[in-house]
Amino acid sequence: MALDQKSAPNDLSAFWMPFTANRQFKKTPRMFVSADGMFYKTGDGREVLDGTAGLWCCNAGHNQPKIVEAIRQQAGELDYAPAFQMGHPKAFELATRLCDMAPEPFEHAFFTNSGSESVETALKIALAYHRARGEGSRTRLIGRERGYHGVNFGGISVGGIVNNRRHFGTLLAGVDHLPATHLPEKNAFTRGQPEHGAELAEDLERIVALHGAETIAAVIVEPMAGSTGVLLPPKGYLERLREICTKHGILLIFDEVITGFGRLGSSFAAEHFGVMPDLITCAKGLTNGVIPMGAVLATAEIHDAFMQGPEHMIELFHGYTYSGNPIASAAGLATLETYREQGLFERAAELAPYWEEGLHSLRGLPHVIDIRNMGLIGAVELSPIAGAPTKRAFQAFLDCYEKGVLIRTTGDIIAMSPPLIIEKPHIDQLFGTLADVLKTLE
Repeated sequence: MALDQKSAPNDLSAFWMPFTANRQFKKTPRMFVSADGMFYKTGDGREVLDGTAGLWCCNAGHNQPKIVEAIRQQAGELDYAPAFQMGHPKAFELATRLCDMAPEPFEHAFFTNSGSESVETALKIALAYHRARGEGSRTRLIGRERGYHGVNFGGISVGGIVNNRRHFGTLLAGVDHLPATHLPEKNAFTRGQPEHGAELAEDLERIVALHGAETIAAVIVEPMAGSTGVLLPPKGYLERLREICTKHGILLIFDEVITGFGRLGSSFAAEHFGVMPDLITCAKGLTNGVIPMGAVLATAEIHDAFMQGPEHMIELFHGYTYSGNPIASAAGLATLETYREQGLFERAAELAPYWEEGLHSLRGLPHVIDIRNMGLIGAVELSPIAGAPTKRAFQAFLDCYEKGVLIRTTGDIIAMSPPLIIEKPHIDQLFGTLADVLKTLE
């Protein structure tokens, strides 16, 4: 069906789209023109069930009245205020509310504008923290294979997704990687945390022995890796990473851009797993995806290490023009209030078993070689077409869209992470549609 004339742009060529097959898209565009609750509306008037919370970010669904009104009011009251040597009340209020929501050790929030910026900020804080304590030799950063930490140079350096790295040169020096935690031969079709793989954390001891603990500043991992295809931490793995980092004076950073704000049924994955890092990065669900915003949460120990020297001097030479932007801060406050008022984190925890059963009902369908889940996140891994990797999952994405359901693919993995307002009939629709598509895929 053709796009409604009012919804159709005159020219698609000017916008170079991110992470998109631009030529394919512009031949057959898929346009969203409005959204409400669990559904997008397309330019040709169809409703599409949002099975991905936008891009892991619209945790409270779409068009939430409290968030919309907060943005409207703030835009008419204070549109912008600088965060360098100046402030405005809502940024401080949001930082307090965010730290109150976070696990107990986290008392300070540094605002950014995206998950990528949060990662860069956390890495720089880690490096500067060691220097402030007189351990400036700690400059090495450790990531993990298949890790995703945004798209800026620090993030792709510590990240481990090959196509995100291979085109951009040598990246940051002094970076090493832990092995990925994905062991399909042992953990296929796991429900929740897999049993096998805690020993993979021991590779950090090998890296320490190779480079010397005195050279390593931080280890950064996603407690549950999302963008690479929902890779779950084996039981005991995060606990062992924490032990090794503590033993050698290395900071542990959790990248919670995806897992923050209720995705696993808790405020943060650190709380869900009972493992406390030294820094947490977040974004996405902080403002329900409505306005770009991110943050880095820091413990008092890390923050206070910078509060030295003359009081008129800047303590950390880092920040962004839009750090703590007034409209973003208003959106963040309204978002956190919406989560609390509607009990969305608790709702995610309550629905997780029903979600798990629906997801694993897809086992045995054509091409399905693995299924993984935790909280309101799920992945269905498909066998690739010989000589055409990613093509089968991409076709599933297109077919689901045509049938009124939005899924996300990465490689030959289908990933789903719906808004936390989802109801059981929506879950049935999502997995029922996907089942129909899988049965007809070539």
